[in-house]
Amino acid sequence: MTSLRIAIIIGSTRPDRVGPTIADWAFERAAARGDASYDLIDLAHVGLPLLDEPEPAAAQHYRHDHTKRWSRLIESYDGFVFVAPEYNRGMAASLKNAIDFLYAEWNDKAAGIICYGSSGGLRSGEQLKSTLGEVQIATVRAQVSLSIYDDMIDFVQLTPRDYQVGNLDAMLDSLLRWAGAMRALRTGLVNP
Repeated sequence: MTSLRIAIIIGSTRPDRVGPTIADWAFERAAARGDASYDLIDLAHVGLPLLDEPEPAAAQHYRHDHTKRWSRLIESYDGFVFVAPEYNRGMAASLKNAIDFLYAEWNDKAAGIICYGSSGGLRSGEQLKSTLGEVQIATVRAQVSLSIYDDMIDFVQLTPRDYQVGNLDAMLDSLLRWAGAMRALRTGLVNP
């Protein structure tokens, strides 16, 4: 069986954001583990406009090339790590928009969350879990919650507290177990 493919998705598209720094930190740690294939996806470079498909995503009748490209990309992964900022007590609109473009491509996969913000991004993480549940992604309990006050200098330079590496490893361990189980379910190796 081929190695699990995990995408680390940067959920913010704002200029001068800290999301890419957090994603790079997670990617370096994850890739060094050697237990799966990891890729970075930056929504700022994906090129999705505000949802512009005329039919609901569940129909999979995509009319726009940007949606078709996004569909192929997401379909190719077994699981995801969402790097999710908290803006005004919620998740970034760019991340919600990217999820809403698709449906079946997300189904029966697993996800872990790295949230960040003034309260550790916890409210964003909770909203994200609810949205992911609706597109049938199983979110793992372990997550990373980074405070812009305690895990960063001047709100931009990442300096995670020592225990955050353990949180990241725990989330990745759980994500890989779930992603493997969900892949077996998707490919019919396990009967539901």
